[in-house]
Amino acid sequence: VEWPVAVTGTFEEKFLELPPEVLIATLQDHQRYFPVRNVAGELVNRFVTVSNLESLDGEQVRHGNERVVRPRLADADFFWHQDRKVPLADRVERLEGVVFQRQLGTVADKGKRVAGLAAIVAELIGSDQAAARRAALLAKCDLVSDMVGEFPQLQGTMGRYYAAHDGEPDEVAAAIEEQYMPRFAGDALPATATGQALAVAEKLDTIVGIFSIGQRPTGTKDPFGLRRSALGVLRILIEGGLDLNLMVLVEAAAGRTPVDVDRAALADEVFDYMMERLRAYYVDGAGEFSVSPELFESVLANRPLAPLDFHQRLAAVREFSRMDAAESLAAANKRIANILRQAGGDHAEAPDPERLVEKEERTLFDAVSTLDTEVAPLLADRQYRQALERLARLRGPVDEFFDAVMVMDEDPALRRNRLALLGKLRGLFLHTADVSRLSR
Repeated sequence: VEWPVAVTGTFEEKFLELPPEVLIATLQDHQRYFPVRNVAGELVNRFVTVSNLESLDGEQVRHGNERVVRPRLADADFFWHQDRKVPLADRVERLEGVVFQRQLGTVADKGKRVAGLAAIVAELIGSDQAAARRAALLAKCDLVSDMVGEFPQLQGTMGRYYAAHDGEPDEVAAAIEEQYMPRFAGDALPATATGQALAVAEKLDTIVGIFSIGQRPTGTKDPFGLRRSALGVLRILIEGGLDLNLMVLVEAAAGRTPVDVDRAALADEVFDYMMERLRAYYVDGAGEFSVSPELFESVLANRPLAPLDFHQRLAAVREFSRMDAAESLAAANKRIANILRQAGGDHAEAPDPERLVEKEERTLFDAVSTLDTEVAPLLADRQYRQALERLARLRGPVDEFFDAVMVMDEDPALRRNRLALLGKLRGLFLHTADVSRLSR
């Protein structure tokens, strides 16, 4: 407005019995009024609106705004009382008539798929499978309520209130709202285990389903919000500390899609898409820390299947990249990778200490053998940072080896043995990441 003048108004106290989200949606979204809270943070029966002029009769302006908002609040109050007369469970049948997507069926069909997937997630994280199934069954029932019909932004929130009113377990009621979390960048994550299971299952079902009908997001077009859903799943698994194999979950979702597709290829495509979103999460700085594209690629080269494991590796490599030995060892690993690739073969055999003729290659062999024993338990416990710190000790022996030893010796036996030694050395680093990609 050009000449803003704040005007305060009131409404009947009885409307404070409405859920605060309903009151705020009515005042803020319908009327563009500012809701008002007291010092304790509780909503009060007042609002602030803004006029575009300094009225000669401010009371008339106030009364006019109060008169307009009362019917809105009365409608919300009516919806609130009417909706609670029908239990959520009795609304499940009505979802049979609500199409989610023509090829993917109704919202009820989606609920059945999500229920099975949520139970799998619940089992993997050690939570109640029955609660996850129940929450999935009721998850979308508030979509056919009068309140959500009037205020679509309250989906999930009203489901929580109605489930609690019906006597559903607290965990189930909370999960109905938490299925949509996180709704936007930086939003809160599900706080309950059932909510985590339902949110992951609901989002994965949508992503896999839309991919199965060939509607992958392109450019800025993402009508089903798949980017947001993918990032939501990744945030729940990483920030929620859920050590789950994402590929297993994606395959489970792909196995439930009603579309006739190559399910293995579909799972691979969706997993790769999730990794693209994970790249954006870290490279763009949306996560706990940001990394360079090269650092992300070094971990992606190992294709860790659990996002939490990916996060732990990434954090370790990030710390390693700051060490003095990092650049030298990255360059050495790059050189080793090139040598092994040009030599051909897998070089998986163990180096024979009896064929080590140069002092520098014996020194490197001893260092590699010692560290192999030291880092194995660290890697088993995913203590990647500590493992890389130990491997940083190889800088001296590696530099000396390349200064003094001819790997591609004319003697085939010496050559094979040296290649085997380099293969073993490279394997120590590859357990965590391909650090050769850090080389500038």
